[in-house]
Parts: sequence; structure tokens; C-alpha cells
Amino acid sequence: MTHALVNPEGLHDPVPFGYSHTAVVPAGSEMVLVAGQYGSGPDGSVVSAGFAEQVERTFHNIGVALAAHGLGLSHVVQLRTYVVDHDVSKLGPIAGAVAKAWGAQPPTQTLIGVASLAAPDVLFEVEAVAVRP
Repeated sequence: MTHALVNPEGLHDPVPFGYSHTAVVPAGSEMVLVAGQYGSGPDGSVVSAGFAEQVERTFHNIGVALAAHGLGLSHVVQLRTYVVDHDVSKLGPIAGAVAKAWGAQPPTQTLIGVASLAAPDVLFEVEAVAVRP
């Protein structure tokens, strides 16, 4: 087992919003930390000015980073998501991309609204923690 995601009774169902409430990582597992990824192409430039496109590309880039360690998105236990000028309209594209990447078993996730990120055209950034059993 890589990890277990648990959404306890008594708490709302977070899956439609793109996250799980808790994750349990077995003892002896190796953690892989992925630095903040954004919607960039291989040259580092942002692939689109559109928020939804940046979200999709960001999760793709996390997959590329994990593949370098022989892991995939299914190994992710936690995301830290940073959204420039966050408002509720941005939850749809985020939840949709998470559902596409993780289906009914999304990792834990915290969303943080920020004024800006590293460059003016970066609208979305995600850090990930993955586990190798």
C-alpha cells in the first residue's frame, strides 16, 4: 500500500471539490517532494494566459516531475495549491483537473489565495508530496 485516503463520517464529502480530508502514509515509505509547479512549457514560459489551461498544464508538469522518480500522480498524498486573486469561479477548473488526474481518490489539498506568484503571468502553482512504498 502506498497510502490510504480517508474522508471521515461527520465531515462533508470533499471529493467533488477536488480533495480528501486525510491521508495515512505507512511507516518506512519514502517521500518525494515536488517544488511548486506552474503552467509552463519545457522552456519555462507560461503556456497560456488562461487559468484553466494553466491548471491542466500544472498537473501535467507534476506528473513529469514524479515520473523522473518512477512515480505517478497516484502516489501523491498532499497538494498545496496557490491561486492568484482567488475567487469561487476558479474552483471549477481546479476540481475538474483534480478529478481528471485522480478520479474519486484525490489527495489532501490546501488552497491558498495569493496576490501574485513568481512571475506576473503565473496564475496557479502547486507543490506536491508523493510517497513511494
